Amino acid sequence: MFTGIIEETGKVISIIKADSSAKIKIGCEKVIENTALGDSIAVNGVCLTAVSIGSNFFEADVSSETLAKSSLSRVNIGALVNLERALTLSTRLGGHLVQGHVEDAGILKKITKSGDFYTITIEYPKELDKYIVEKGSIAIDGISLTVVNVVNNSFNVAVIPHTFESTNLKNKKNGDIVNLETDIIARYVEKMILSDNKDDKLKSMILNFKR
Repeated sequence: MFTGIIEETGKVISIIKADSSAKIKIGCEKVIENTALGDSIAVNGVCLTAVSIGSNFFEADVSSETLAKSSLSRVNIGALVNLERALTLSTRLGGHLVQGHVEDAGILKKITKSGDFYTITIEYPKELDKYIVEKGSIAIDGISLTVVNVVNNSFNVAVIPHTFESTNLKNKKNGDIVNLETDIIARYVEKMILSDNKDDKLKSMILNFKR
């Protein structure tokens, strides 16, 4: 489990692809402090397991499912990636509960700067529509952000200067692919209602819910 508060950006040193998986090596400093083999590190919002740790890098295996659902299948050597260690019971929860289970990828459509602040527009797959709500939380490449508004399968988030400069957002451009994870609480609530409620009409309303 993570908070969506990025600790540092790392740089992809290598990515070796097999038939349906890959091994990624990332140069970094902070996230390997007090990290042991088998610990979880979120890479652009994807929960990966450290299988090798050096003085300034770690390596992780990437499964076929992760490659299919996330932007890690497209990452290039030298790319900046957002990194966060798994939270502990004494961690401040400054963002929101992020699992590191990317649901799908979105497309960055526009970055608008107003003064020192930024508004970023993301186009998302229609399957995520009912989980993305105004003022709700969403993780973009592992960054905990708040949805400002939603229009026609796109949403806007407001980004403060610190977040923009401290993450890989500063290197993003229009058309880039970003990892998306919606708030897991909505999915649990939906599952419980659909599993326990016998009212077929209510179930139909939930399944076809539109804002």
